[in-house]
Amino acid sequence: MTTPAEPSLGDQTRGVRITTDGASAKVEIGGVDMSRQLRGYTLEHRVNEPPLLVLYASGHATPAVFEGFAHVVIGDAPDPGPAVAEFLRAVDPAALERAALDRDDLDGSRHELTRAMLAQLADWALGKATG
Repeated sequence: MTTPAEPSLGDQTRGVRITTDGASAKVEIGGVDMSRQLRGYTLEHRVNEPPLLVLYASGHATPAVFEGFAHVVIGDAPDPGPAVAEFLRAVDPAALERAALDRDDLDGSRHELTRAMLAQLADWALGKATG
């Protein structure tokens, strides 16, 4: 005989209000301000389904405004591995080497080229055109 699963926040929709100034957000669930316990959230809405609000414990949120009913669940941060792998596969090795050798932070130390390449990849990942 199986025992029923314990109820979770996602079992029913709850009143949600999200307001933001762009740098921080106020997230209220059922009239309770949860903002100080969150480092972020994801709000997803698909046709013919109630919105899904995923809360990430302790931190800040991204700009958004939402007020309505949503299923609410507590989630883990997404795995960055697949996005990192996709980014690295798209890197042109010759362009990376040229950009790393052209950096002005080369210091002649051991492993400077590897360090410069890693710094260049980080710059590109952040959308910086040059190192």
